[in-house]
Amino acid sequence: MSKVALVTGAGSGIGRAASLALHSAGYQLVLAGRRAAQLEQTASGTGMLVVPTDVGDPASVRALFAQTKEAFGRLDVLFNNAGIAAPGVPMEDLTYDQWNAVVQVNLTGAFLCAQEAIRLMKAQQPRGGRIINNGSISAHSPRPNSAPYTATKHAITGLTKSISLDGRNFDIACGQIDIGNAATELTEKMATGIVQANGSTMPEPRMDLKHVADAIVYMASLPLDANVQFMTVMATKMPFVGRG
Repeated sequence: MSKVALVTGAGSGIGRAASLALHSAGYQLVLAGRRAAQLEQTASGTGMLVVPTDVGDPASVRALFAQTKEAFGRLDVLFNNAGIAAPGVPMEDLTYDQWNAVVQVNLTGAFLCAQEAIRLMKAQQPRGGRIINNGSISAHSPRPNSAPYTATKHAITGLTKSISLDGRNFDIACGQIDIGNAATELTEKMATGIVQANGSTMPEPRMDLKHVADAIVYMASLPLDANVQFMTVMATKMPFVGRG
């Protein structure tokens, strides 16, 4: 029987690439995200289940996992990928709404999806499954003017560790992938120049998105008695090690 994977933020970028790679690896896919049209583009011709979802809304997340259970009866992999960033302005100029929007999607959304996945994975037979959280190298080191994004990604690391510990006795594994400068629409500006820690602006190398998708498939494909706890996949020459 094919395994079932659910990907949030599946309408573009890393989420779309991961979904297509998991599908190619034999998984049945559930695609979640706020933009139905882009989810449909990801699913085009594949038979993937599209469920428009606001991951920051508990009712929307409950409906997502209810549809997953109804369609497939189980869930083997959750890729918690949905994420947004606030405007790159000084911290004191951020509004409460800008801060809260990032926390709601990046952290609360990941928690709500993990919570529902754990409930399903505990109850299904065979029991267990895997949760993969999209961290970011911002889980280790910030960029200038990135407090909401960086804070939530640091928090994802704590969530990953907590899920790993709390899921251990129920055959639920949890790992985190920290990605640096994958070539997506969101990182296009890096090719022309982005602000550095010393205040200068410089272009940064990016890497093919395929390397990220392949890494996620590897993490997902392990048996549940093995786990990639943390993995960093990054453009080799980007300013990360020694950043700032």
